[in-house]
Amino acid sequence: MASNATFATVAALAGDPARAGMLQALMDGRALTASELARVAGITAQTASSHLARMAAADLLAVEKQGRHRYHRLASPGVAHMIEAIMRVASGLEPAGRRVSVGPRDAALRAARTCYDHLAGRLGVAVTDALVAGGYVELASDGGVVTGPGIAFLRRIGIDADGLSGRRGRHSARVLCRPCLDWSERRPHLAGALGAALCAHSLEKGWVRRIAGTRAVAVTPKGVRVFREDFGAALD
Repeated sequence: MASNATFATVAALAGDPARAGMLQALMDGRALTASELARVAGITAQTASSHLARMAAADLLAVEKQGRHRYHRLASPGVAHMIEAIMRVASGLEPAGRRVSVGPRDAALRAARTCYDHLAGRLGVAVTDALVAGGYVELASDGGVVTGPGIAFLRRIGIDADGLSGRRGRHSARVLCRPCLDWSERRPHLAGALGAALCAHSLEKGWVRRIAGTRAVAVTPKGVRVFREDFGAALD
């Protein structure tokens, strides 16, 4: 169990408006430079570097050096899970008038987005509902399993669930699948190694595409067909 001091440190780091903005910007799972994150937070690059160094020291961020550039990403799925939970609580505390008055980007984020490395929003919830209704995945409050029919289904769409679960000799400390309570839908979408694989596969196959400047994604016509016909997802 974390000490009170560690808890307070993490809460303080995530609670600063500039740092909160940078953490949210990294919720699409990609790595960004200090300059890119400075623009997001509306601060100078020097100030951003100081903030980033503090978050890296607390293991909220991981830093990768590539040539002259240093790229920052969330350190783990656990950090992303924390941020999603804070966003869920924060959105529920906003005045009712603000919650119904959303801009185009907010509407796009609610429709479909990445939550670190898995699909979220109405799309993520609809796909998760379809997988559960089809008997492919069983979810509990803190974990889940992929069923035999689920492994066969995933194989048909091109995802190796056996490899993800370590049945082919690969070991991973990451949970295969678990529910992640969606901040906008207030219902679970699929996280864990399977959620990440499904998101990556959807991007690779062109079922969804990223929208520049945001972690929202757009479902392509091909994706609409696949999610409806193959998954049985109830899309708007």
